[in-house]
Amino acid sequence: MSPAIVLGSDHAGFELKEKLKRRLLERGLAVEDIGVHAEQSVDYPAVAHALAEAVASGRFERGVIVCGTGIGVSIAANRHPGVRAALAWDESTARLSRAHNDANVLALGGRSLDHAVAQRILDVWLDTPFEGGRHARRVALIEPQAEAEVK
Repeated sequence: MSPAIVLGSDHAGFELKEKLKRRLLERGLAVEDIGVHAEQSVDYPAVAHALAEAVASGRFERGVIVCGTGIGVSIAANRHPGVRAALAWDESTARLSRAHNDANVLALGGRSLDHAVAQRILDVWLDTPFEGGRHARRVALIEPQAEAEVK
């Protein structure tokens, strides 16, 4: 089977998360949905931290997280070493987040993005490989200990 994706949202991202889950399944990917499973209110950092930990631990290669704007969940997810959460608002930012930054978590806004656009963003993000090369050294510098090792 194809690699699994961990997927999560808060209440503001629930509707888009459900659409993205269907898209992932249509693509033949296994999906672990860590919630929410209804539109009940939840604190977005809790979901973002759970998803980021699943990626940081190596259980999942990639994750997709949704809140109202994508901003809050991206900030929370990026607190975890090894997580490179990118907020994408169009296909170009999705492509560059993978090609240049090797983003392993995609953050999207359920209330700030047209849902059809969000699905196209997801497709581009999944289909774009990391370019490596000069970008690999820069990505390695993202972790604080790496910067000290390069100096």
